[in-house]
Amino acid sequence: MVESDEGDILNAITRHDPDALVLLYDRYGRIAFGLAYRILGDAATAEEVVQDAFMSVWRRAEGFDASRGSCRSWLLSIVHNRAIDQLRGRFGKRRGEIDFDALAPLLAGPDVWSEVLAGLRAETVRAALKSLPEEQRRAIDLAYFEGLTQQEIAERTGAPLGTVKSRMRLGLRKLHDELTASVSEGIDGGDDGR
Repeated sequence: MVESDEGDILNAITRHDPDALVLLYDRYGRIAFGLAYRILGDAATAEEVVQDAFMSVWRRAEGFDASRGSCRSWLLSIVHNRAIDQLRGRFGKRRGEIDFDALAPLLAGPDVWSEVLAGLRAETVRAALKSLPEEQRRAIDLAYFEGLTQQEIAERTGAPLGTVKSRMRLGLRKLHDELTASVSEGIDGGDDGR
């Protein structure tokens, strides 16, 4: 499917054209993930929410009403609602329905080590992000957590596109160096069993 406007894309999705869904995902997948991740704070769950939202669009594209807003806002409202439902524990469950996959870890007992390790990793990444200069941290935040392109970041911040690209490149390089150093310190400074 060639690049076209949202109405054409949704009409093609209504006709079950998989290329149209791919095009819609290419346009809005990153920002949808950024929104879900902001709400949920968990990448895997955010990916599930986004996948579910796009499948909902696939099943109900004919229900889209252009007079009520853009396709983007419709999709993002679906993502938002699904993420909130996920937070409230109602995602995909009907009254009286038991999610045995979610129950299994509770029955097996807590995996404290994986929770501690995930917390340490998140803390390490947060600390590394805080060590970046404000402009670099803001560019990375807008790209990875809000799903904006470099052009969109330039428009939002008023900085030239080349400056945004440089900030992201330098920030990611510093972030990589910081995280690599912290992993090395963890290995070198760890308990050697003596």
